[in-house]
Amino acid sequence: MTKEVHMSQSFRMAFLIFLAIFVGDALAQEGTAEAPIRAIVADQVVARNAGDGQAFARHLAPDASFTNVFGMVMYGAPAFAKRNADILSSFYKGTTRQHVIRRIRFVTPDVAIVDIDNEIRGVEAMPGGMVVPSDGVVKTQLMEVFVRRVGRWWVEAFHNVDVKSVK
Repeated sequence: MTKEVHMSQSFRMAFLIFLAIFVGDALAQEGTAEAPIRAIVADQVVARNAGDGQAFARHLAPDASFTNVFGMVMYGAPAFAKRNADILSSFYKGTTRQHVIRRIRFVTPDVAIVDIDNEIRGVEAMPGGMVVPSDGVVKTQLMEVFVRRVGRWWVEAFHNVDVKSVK
């Protein structure tokens, strides 16, 4: 093996090691950055399944915007808490929610868009002409925009869209 070939192989090996360390570190940092957001989403599910509209709203920014599956648009954490308390004591009473995070995309280190597959189980009837699937599971696609201020993550936008089943 010539000296040039050996140096070329050594350089490639060093580059691959550097790349593996860099990518591994970047993935670890991303996982660390996602952890508080994932914890908030999990907390939302716990509060929602407990039927607690106030607790469900605890991570909303004071002036957050909220669009529900009926297309109602509201602003502010108090309006969000009241609306959720109302639905949790009426047509969603006794139901359970399941969130599966599809994607977290950091637009900046302090702004993240979170796409969530949402299922509400045990639904018997819905207002507004929404048809309840025969299995009682309402599926929605939820998008939340998180903003970090002074070390704390807040939900600035909560946009929930009904997902229709393909027949």
